Amino acid sequence: MKEKEKAKKQVLLRLAPSLWEDLAKWADDDYRSINAQIEYLLAECVRKRKG
Repeated sequence: MKEKEKAKKQVLLRLAPSLWEDLAKWADDDYRSINAQIEYLLAECVRKRKG
């Protein structure tokens, strides 16, 4: 895989404060950063959708 293809994409994401707080708590419980938690959750959703 080329280096350019490995680079992570940056996105701007706007979240409700209550959702941010819930994600922050969940991330802390799982010893992850909030960014890593969001990436993990999105990857799990995509994996499940693909079956």
